[in-house]
Amino acid sequence: MDFQALFAYAGMGATAIAALVMTKAAWRLNTARVWKEEAEAQKARADRLMEDLTEIKERLTRIEDENKRLVQILLSLDPERIAAL
Repeated sequence: MDFQALFAYAGMGATAIAALVMTKAAWRLNTARVWKEEAEAQKARADRLMEDLTEIKERLTRIEDENKRLVQILLSLDPERIAAL
């Protein structure tokens, strides 16, 4: 076997290895991009849920306050009647 053929095989081998390395790097890059996009989407969902939860808590607090006022109004009108219920 002469050196020219050996270098040709070595060149083809190096090209194949380079192609494998590039393919693996591209796959990792795409995987990282997908995971990053998914993480960003999950964070956006969590942020929206936190906003919703805060709104629900505020509504509940308002409802509880209104209920306390209504009970006070009812008790001031006729406490004996309410106690009978």
